[in-house]
Amino acid sequence: MSRQVPIFEVRDLVRSFRMPRTSVRGGQREVQAVTTVSFEVNRGETLGIVGESGSGKSTLARLLLALDRPTSGEILFEGKSIVGLPEKKLRHLRRQVQIVFQDPMGSLDPRMRVGKIILEPIRSLGIEGDEKARLKELVASVGLDADSVNRYPHEFSGGQRQRIAIARALAPRPRVLIADEPASALDVSVQAQILNLLDDLKARFDFTMMMISHDLSVIHHMCERVLVMHRGEIVEIGPTRQVFETPQHPYTKALLASVPTLDGDLPEAPPETLVEAT
Repeated sequence: MSRQVPIFEVRDLVRSFRMPRTSVRGGQREVQAVTTVSFEVNRGETLGIVGESGSGKSTLARLLLALDRPTSGEILFEGKSIVGLPEKKLRHLRRQVQIVFQDPMGSLDPRMRVGKIILEPIRSLGIEGDEKARLKELVASVGLDADSVNRYPHEFSGGQRQRIAIARALAPRPRVLIADEPASALDVSVQAQILNLLDDLKARFDFTMMMISHDLSVIHHMCERVLVMHRGEIVEIGPTRQVFETPQHPYTKALLASVPTLDGDLPEAPPETLVEAT
């Protein structure tokens, strides 16, 4: 029986930047945001990517979306390399991989009505079909009223704006949805609604999801597997339950130790490792 090709394969990925030195000598120094990262994303799974701010999570997402180019390494989407491709040859990727950003207001054009915002990726990618029917389906699927399409983003709450952003991301019918801290900018009372919505939509539209978060409780709730990043490196990867119950790396133990537990939902870790996460 042949092995199924993962939807994403990442091999020895590196992304470095030249940054000005803060010392009196001046000049530049090289900073590695992503350091020799290798992993696979299986079709249909929800993979969590967790780590503190500056760990390289969002840089990795930009590389997978081909919004940035790696310094070295390889990214395969459906078995084909996307590194270094010109924009014209990236149209297939643009249609198949979409992202939901952390700040819904920052990702929505305030001058456009919601209907045009949701349909924007379909039109920009030249996807044919019944736009009116697709718009109606998308608006209903994210729990918005039908008349929402005629209003502007500022007329909605933060949670409603994130629903609009999710509808737009799903408009091209992507195979992969990257959710980059999709609930962290929202009120606590709304966060669970958005996360549950994403889970429901994944089952309904059958896409693979990558959930980026610094919040371990989100990863614990949403993901079958988890990838832990620290200073641009993957320090641990495996089934979520296994990683959470028997963490192997000191940094993973530190993250788990720093999270308050309720009814034992998250395991304890040795407190002496916490210094690495601060």
